[in-house]
Amino acid sequence: MLKDVYSKYYHDQNYNCAETIIRAANDYYDLKLHDRDMIMLAAYGGGIQTGNTCGAILAAVSVLSMKYVEQKAHDSKNIKPITTDLIRRFNEKYGSILCKDIKPQSFDPQLRCQKTVETACDILEAVLSEYDDLTR
Repeated sequence: MLKDVYSKYYHDQNYNCAETIIRAANDYYDLKLHDRDMIMLAAYGGGIQTGNTCGAILAAVSVLSMKYVEQKAHDSKNIKPITTDLIRRFNEKYGSILCKDIKPQSFDPQLRCQKTVETACDILEAVLSEYDDLTR
């Protein structure tokens, strides 16, 4: 499970939510991203550092792009429905996709945004699994 992989990045190496999701997914799904590629998502943490869209969600959407977009999103019939599903599930869970709205529901001073990262792992894995089952 993806959730079994995230801890080494979040707890052991102190990465933020976005960095954790992309690094764990890179390991788990063998996305073949290089370290420099993943650094590109660093500023997504903390809701793009402003409390806006949750960094864990943005990283999860980035994983979807890596898995389902070959060249351009416009040419991918898969990316819109699967992204829409992922966003819908976050909205169902938290009533928002904004960090400033999610954080009060799941932040713990000791664990930081661990609950949100775990939720992102669960939602991403479920969406990918269900979508892959549908397209086989």
